[in-house]
Amino acid sequence: MSISEESKKKPKKVVTKKTASKKRPSKEAKEFVAVKEALEIEKDKYLRLFAEFENFKKRTSKERIELFKTAGQDVMIALLPVVDDFDRAIKEADKSKNSPEFEGFRLISNKLVESLKSKGLEPVSVEIGETFDSEVHEAITQIPSGDDQKGKIIDVIEKGYKLGDKILRYPKVVVGQ
Repeated sequence: MSISEESKKKPKKVVTKKTASKKRPSKEAKEFVAVKEALEIEKDKYLRLFAEFENFKKRTSKERIELFKTAGQDVMIALLPVVDDFDRAIKEADKSKNSPEFEGFRLISNKLVESLKSKGLEPVSVEIGETFDSEVHEAITQIPSGDDQKGKIIDVIEKGYKLGDKILRYPKVVVGQ
């Protein structure tokens, strides 16, 4: 074969990396895309899990704060009748001739009340002549009264108490009718 015959033949097509990648993606490129998609999926899972954990931390910290605020609620509710008994006893002691003899009794009562105050227990303030509010007061009875006392508190039968913002016991009052 001569040189002229070789030149007449069609030249062979040379396959390079550029031409091979244009036709179809290589195995490496497919693996790279698959790994990249898997990474995105895992990244999304991680972000969701992180957000969920942050929400959990916030929720549990709120619950913990609420628990600390009202942890002694049951004990305080149980002690309210004792405080009432102390108040009634001190009123009766003040009426007697031997009032100074009950000074120790008053000190114990004050100590109990101050201990409960330090834990967040506060009396609900109620003034005689104040307008009755069913959100804050509990009406025990209504008595006939003049127009100026209609819908007003005439007497406080039992003190009310609250722990933080929550009312543990509503004040029991008599309302004018």
